[in-house]
Amino acid sequence: MTLAELRKLAIKRHYQIHFKLRNGMECIISDHGVAHVPQLQVLPDFNLEEELVHATEFLIEPAVVANAKTPAKNAERPRKISREELASLAAMSPAAAVVADHEDE
Repeated sequence: MTLAELRKLAIKRHYQIHFKLRNGMECIISDHGVAHVPQLQVLPDFNLEEELVHATEFLIEPAVVANAKTPAKNAERPRKISREELASLAAMSPAAAVVADHEDE
């Protein structure tokens, strides 16, 4: 599972995906596919792709819809999932299938 796959999943499913870095900070991938570390004050001395390899637990939450007047009754709640569960979600994503198709070329 790569950072690019998580970004695609976040965009397609309108999720925010959180995971802890080894230095204690948290990376958040927005529903726009942007990965950011809110606590970061200086140039990082780490690579997010490498940090993702070491992440074992993730928090996924539905993105807040800015123009929604009332929250949906069946809205998903934030939930913690394991690396394996997240990998299977990413594999089921339609975007992942398209990428896999073009990798053979």
